[in-house]
Amino acid sequence: MNPRAVRIALSQMDATVGDLAGNAAKIVDAVDRARSLGAEIVIFPELALTGYPPEDLLLKPRFIADNLDHLAQLARRCTGITAVVGFVDARTDIYNAAAVIHDGAIAGIYHKRFLPNYGVFDEDRYFRAGDEAPIFSLGDVTFGVNVCEDVWYPTGPAVAQVRAGAELIVNLNASPYHQGKKQLREAMLATRAADNAAVMAYTNMVGGQDELVFDGNAMVFDEQGRVIAEGPQFEEDLLVVDLDLGAVFRRRLHDPRRRKERLGAGGESLPTPLIVLPRSRPGARPLPCREVRRLDSVAEVYTALVVGTRDYVRKNGFRGTLVGLSGGIDSSLVATIAADALGADNVVGVSMPSRYSSPGSKDDARTLVDNLGVQYWTIPIEPAHEAMAGMLAERFAGQPPGLAEENVQTRLRGVILMTISNKFGWLVLATGNKSEMATGYATLYGDMAGGFAVLKDVPKTLVYELARWRNAQGECPVIPLVILDKEPSAELRPHQRDVDSLPPYPILDPILQAYVEEDRSLEEIVALGFDDSTVRRTIQLVDRSEYKRRQAAPGVKITPRAFGRDRRLPITNRYRGA
Repeated sequence: MNPRAVRIALSQMDATVGDLAGNAAKIVDAVDRARSLGAEIVIFPELALTGYPPEDLLLKPRFIADNLDHLAQLARRCTGITAVVGFVDARTDIYNAAAVIHDGAIAGIYHKRFLPNYGVFDEDRYFRAGDEAPIFSLGDVTFGVNVCEDVWYPTGPAVAQVRAGAELIVNLNASPYHQGKKQLREAMLATRAADNAAVMAYTNMVGGQDELVFDGNAMVFDEQGRVIAEGPQFEEDLLVVDLDLGAVFRRRLHDPRRRKERLGAGGESLPTPLIVLPRSRPGARPLPCREVRRLDSVAEVYTALVVGTRDYVRKNGFRGTLVGLSGGIDSSLVATIAADALGADNVVGVSMPSRYSSPGSKDDARTLVDNLGVQYWTIPIEPAHEAMAGMLAERFAGQPPGLAEENVQTRLRGVILMTISNKFGWLVLATGNKSEMATGYATLYGDMAGGFAVLKDVPKTLVYELARWRNAQGECPVIPLVILDKEPSAELRPHQRDVDSLPPYPILDPILQAYVEEDRSLEEIVALGFDDSTVRRTIQLVDRSEYKRRQAAPGVKITPRAFGRDRRLPITNRYRGA
């Protein structure tokens, strides 16, 4: 038997924040499965025990103590195997930590060194950084453990661990998804593996947590930076891989860089204590071949929206969902995502036509619900609309009708949806997209009403791409083609069109990306080829709508910079240096 060979298992786990008992049970179950498959090492995601991110739960001493109690209990269940489990450690301070459990006892602990404090991350608010990088010897197999951000630094803990003799680097992650993130990770991990002539084993959380979605996709890279195994995206999975670390030794014989680096040329000087773990190798049957289907960019986003919606609804205990159906593309896509995420029986579509709703829009909504098989309610708002107009007539006398009268309709719809939600305990899914949220083309307490905004981070042009992709997945389109072809309209006044209030979406969305996601100035955006007055107007719309966005429901993050946790601007703000 090759002494340099080792079988490892990487768990893509859907943890729920705060569910210590439930998360521990999932860990124990995966340990049992890994052991039955002959794995010697099983690796879990970052903070798998607590869920990620635990946020201000970390300020509760009882939560920290309970997490340690559950770690001790599950450690006793991890016999006959080595398990690497993310948890919160407490010494003189608290640490984002990984426990290395060997044969039922905690053999060592790694403390995360680099604590991200940008984008959606606030780890510097809670944790203390680690100050050493232990390595572990399991017979002839020497491995280092680090956590998420640690591996993104070229001279991070992995370098010190490799210099101390590690040939396998185990990296625990709770890395949120956004479009293009997979490619960034792959390039970075391949570089780390090749530069260090080490095998890199990366595992990641999966599932939705508030606005965040974790995409799993565990990966193993060989010493030349090649992907040798990977898990699926957005699914719980246990990826089991056979490694031959003799190849690492042979590669290093032909590459003198690590010998010279040990003399002090570059890298971080960290203590790297060696912890020896007794090895008793199990008999292992050959692993079956497996193939993982890679998702294209649009499929990734659609799946992220489904998973984020599913987990938000289920983890928060809602019995079903409500979607206001206008016959437009946004509400049609939200209803489709909800049905895919939760099953048609858990979605109710509500049509609330007004005096301005076109017959086509009502027919299109009816066709959609027939295709999806969801429940369908029709509640006309005309009686309430007429009553509101009468109630306000005296105070509005002499004033020309305008936006206030238009928004009465969408606010009446919000009241109806929230009242139904109150009555039956169903979560209202808001239907606004990122283009609308950015420009304020949405009504507070109207179409913004709801508990979860599925498309909050999805630009309008991407909404159409997602709808077309979903329609291509079956024998017949689910979303009626007429909905994709019709001109977008709020239908709050006769002959209304979105382009009466906003630039056309193919022009608007690139401007929003440049301003919101890339922080480009007005001059820089105009230099990209956009009309000066259009850019100025768009920037003004974005800036003056911050107060609306602050009151919006949470929604799934799918771009590199989403509104909310990612982009935090003051509401009261007179800076106009765009």
